[in-house]
Amino acid sequence: MRTLIQALRTKELRHKILFVLGMIIIYRIGSFIPTPGVDYKVVSQCVSTLSNNQENFVGLVNLFSGGAMLQLSIFALGVMPYITASIVIQLLRVVIPRFEALHKEGQSGETKLTQYTRYLTIGLAILQSTTILVTARSGALFNYQCGKVIPDESVWNLVVMVMVMTGGTGLIMWMAELITDKGIGQGMSILIFMSICSGFLPKLWEIGWGTDGKNGDWTKFGIVTAVLIVILILVDFVELSQRRIPVQYTRRMIGRKMYGGSSTYLPLKINMSGVIPPIFASSILAIPTLIAQFAPKEKWATWINDNFANTTSIWYIAIYSLMIVFFCFFYTSITFDPDETADNMKEYGGFIPGIRAGSATSRYLKYVLNRLNTVGAVYLLFVALIPTVLIMALGLNNQLPFGGTTILIIAGVGLDTLRQAKAQTEQFQYTGFLFENTEHVEGK
Repeated sequence: MRTLIQALRTKELRHKILFVLGMIIIYRIGSFIPTPGVDYKVVSQCVSTLSNNQENFVGLVNLFSGGAMLQLSIFALGVMPYITASIVIQLLRVVIPRFEALHKEGQSGETKLTQYTRYLTIGLAILQSTTILVTARSGALFNYQCGKVIPDESVWNLVVMVMVMTGGTGLIMWMAELITDKGIGQGMSILIFMSICSGFLPKLWEIGWGTDGKNGDWTKFGIVTAVLIVILILVDFVELSQRRIPVQYTRRMIGRKMYGGSSTYLPLKINMSGVIPPIFASSILAIPTLIAQFAPKEKWATWINDNFANTTSIWYIAIYSLMIVFFCFFYTSITFDPDETADNMKEYGGFIPGIRAGSATSRYLKYVLNRLNTVGAVYLLFVALIPTVLIMALGLNNQLPFGGTTILIIAGVGLDTLRQAKAQTEQFQYTGFLFENTEHVEGK
């Protein structure tokens, strides 16, 4: 709160905050504008009667779009194509040497990778919008509980709708980059944060109030709210925790000047994979459910719906947990290379006290990284499975307003935005360098 007040008192930061709020308002307005060719009345009736779990793939995309996907609005895809494209480009660095070389080039290489990410985002937007519209036309998107949401099923109409949704994705990507350049925080993360919060608070209130003010349960509301606060505190504590490995740099004579001789540390987060493992696990586990929607009467489809569409089933919990652990180790191994870090330290004359430079440093970093990943995987499992435990204990019938992915995103984006806001605020606050409530006298 103190950081926000200080930011509002500064003219430049106040303009940045107002700019971010303006972009958020435009984003939320676009989430309610229906795509041309959609029967908005039928879609509204479908959304009001459909109960959707936020931890399957459809719920995940709908979560990141702020509810716009099920409403088939112009921003129906939300930020999901960009997130998918960013993750794919990161994973391709391991497979394509060209991408790894661009990553090592610095700013110019990252600019080229960002350009590739934009192209891939548009391609994925075309693919995802086509899939969503075909699924909506067949009725599978709403579990065959609604009438025709797209009255005109001609090819030309579908092409226009795909173009409009793809254009909406491009507009969202442009708005996110504007927020990053001219506002405070990371633009795409802020849009995700607002999308989640737009549906989070109403569903939380619905537990206590109910749909008509009569079928709610305030005791369950109190329990869910208390658990949510405790989990958010835990997530904030873990996300801010670091394993600091001391690094010593030797002195080197370059020309007539002496460089080095400083001591620093290598910060390693406990949860280095972030929110990626739960997202990957939820998305992959939802693929069989999506396939089963096209053949609901088959025996294999019934088995999949009973075991994978229900997040409280033993099969779902077991496979979901194993996949989170796997992606926790896998994604960390891609984003952090101990061999490269050890080589960079050796090149600049750095070493870990008690550890030889080179291969010994690399083995030590791998040892520390494996221990951190183990703790991080347990932490992610705890956060991801808490909603399932609450659903089973309180009998909420999958109407819990938050999941493990939701909590991690809310806490992570909130912390990162506040950290950046505080850093920019301190540029205009100089009292920290002086003693407060004292007069500075020259020479004293």
